[in-house]
Amino acid sequence: MDVQLAQISSFSQKDKALVADLHKLVDTVVNQDSIGLVVGRQVLSELVRILGEGSIKEAELRKRVVEDTLTTVQPRIVSYEEQVNALRFQLADLLEEEEEWIDAARVLMGISLDSGQRHVWPLISDSERLKVYVRIVRLLLEEEDSVQAETYYNRAALLAHGNIDRETQLQFKLCQARINDYSRKFLEAATRYHELSYVGEIDEEERRHMLLAAVTCAVLAPAGPNRSRVLASLYRDERTLDLPTYNVLSKMFLDHILRSAEVKEFEKTLKPHQLAKIAISSNDRLASTGQYDAPAGMDEPSASTRTGPATVLDRAVMEHNLLASSQIYNNITFGGLGALLDLTPGAAETMARKMIEQGRLRGSIDQVDKLIWFEGNREEDDAQGKAGGLGDVEEAEDTGAPFTKRWDTQIRLTAANVESIVQHLTEKGLVRLAAAA
Repeated sequence: MDVQLAQISSFSQKDKALVADLHKLVDTVVNQDSIGLVVGRQVLSELVRILGEGSIKEAELRKRVVEDTLTTVQPRIVSYEEQVNALRFQLADLLEEEEEWIDAARVLMGISLDSGQRHVWPLISDSERLKVYVRIVRLLLEEEDSVQAETYYNRAALLAHGNIDRETQLQFKLCQARINDYSRKFLEAATRYHELSYVGEIDEEERRHMLLAAVTCAVLAPAGPNRSRVLASLYRDERTLDLPTYNVLSKMFLDHILRSAEVKEFEKTLKPHQLAKIAISSNDRLASTGQYDAPAGMDEPSASTRTGPATVLDRAVMEHNLLASSQIYNNITFGGLGALLDLTPGAAETMARKMIEQGRLRGSIDQVDKLIWFEGNREEDDAQGKAGGLGDVEEAEDTGAPFTKRWDTQIRLTAANVESIVQHLTEKGLVRLAAAA
């Protein structure tokens, strides 16, 4: 308020006289019954045209004239809806230039665009309505008001299937990605961001920013097969090599365990909504704080006191580390997994149970022995080492012992990899094989 008063006081006497004269003119043509509606509309239309052409150069003075005109016309807005809407667009432009995002969005919200209303701005098409809705969404997201932005995004989505220009289409897709990001639908957001990063019409710096956002959302997405596909797509994109988050991306794609120092470095790149706290249900909290007795004969590390992830990033990293551990271990105790994830044994079991139930982790839980058994997900053909030069390896006899079979598979895979490395080094002339005696 003090800033506005200072701006008004800075107006010259000539400027103040102009504002007063225009106010008197508008008040006369709008509120005097002796002046017909046709004349009033003509006068207001001419005023709108003059303001739109920038006849008043000073932005603050022009904003004050527009606001004063809207206030004066408000009691009879139904009769002058076309002129009022045009003034609202001008006021929104002025507010957006001043980075008053919320105020600009509220001005646009006041425009009558819904076809269900009795009075609708004449000649407005669906594509124009879509542009207004997309602009409102963009302005609201600048202030991180994702709840209200989603409401107007849903309205825009109903109009986005017609013939719309390329610019509006790209703006709508960007709003879609950002709405998914704010709604914590990180997998969908990563996909949308990645698609937009390939669009040639977008500035190169903006495309790099979208690629960075795609990597961030992919890292924050729930661990599982769907995320693995998105990570693979991003990892194979050569542009990600130059991103500061490439180290985390590569470790997640390769199923390497993330360390706390790496997580803290990645956390610095996140936006406030991506660091939001998450609540733990009462049932999960109760299960996480239950009494845990280590299996007999096992020396386990001291248990953590954390009963669950605190933020979205915490949950994403813990689920990834759990998935990565399934590539390393055949089984692990609740206490061992808890030490790995920095959770209580009960909380670690709860997280593993949920991922197994949702099909994001292959395994089973033995609550008697307090063990989590992981099921191997490597294809048999990969283990046979066809690319390593051994050809087809005969299938091992099915002894009915699944863990013995898995052990044999791992030995075959290791031998195949060694053979592949030796063959490659031999071709390069770096290794000479001793001649047979």
